[in-house]
Amino acid sequence: MQQDVIRVQSADFDVAHEYQRLAGQPQIGAVVMFVGRVRDLSANADLHALHLEHYPAMTERALQQLVQAARARWQLDAVTIIHRVGRLAPAEQIVLVLTASPHRDTAYEANRYLMDYLKTAAPFWKKEITRHGEAWVEARASDEQARARWET
Repeated sequence: MQQDVIRVQSADFDVAHEYQRLAGQPQIGAVVMFVGRVRDLSANADLHALHLEHYPAMTERALQQLVQAARARWQLDAVTIIHRVGRLAPAEQIVLVLTASPHRDTAYEANRYLMDYLKTAAPFWKKEITRHGEAWVEARASDEQARARWET
């Protein structure tokens, strides 16, 4: 039973509600959850906000394709991706990825795969807002390396 949820929104999300939506389904043996939060990685710990931009149709299409690619690799009962956009303060939730499967290894691997691609290939643009000004965030080499392991 496919129950994929893909949402890009400015509003916060309720992790417990999203989990409960899947919890009562008897075929699901495992639900793996990743919740990403805005963190201050600047050298002076002075991040005021992170601003995320996207092109709605492009982003939603890319996320659908990402879920389809995960489904082609693993047996998944349900996938949820909720990604926030707009201005977010440190410690706010930014992304939720739930993967549900009959088996935990499948759910773990698919979740990690989805996050690795969300960090590197999904069309979101991030700008850090600090007391020193604003700057677009470049992709990190470590994120690219994490994604590259899925391409072998």
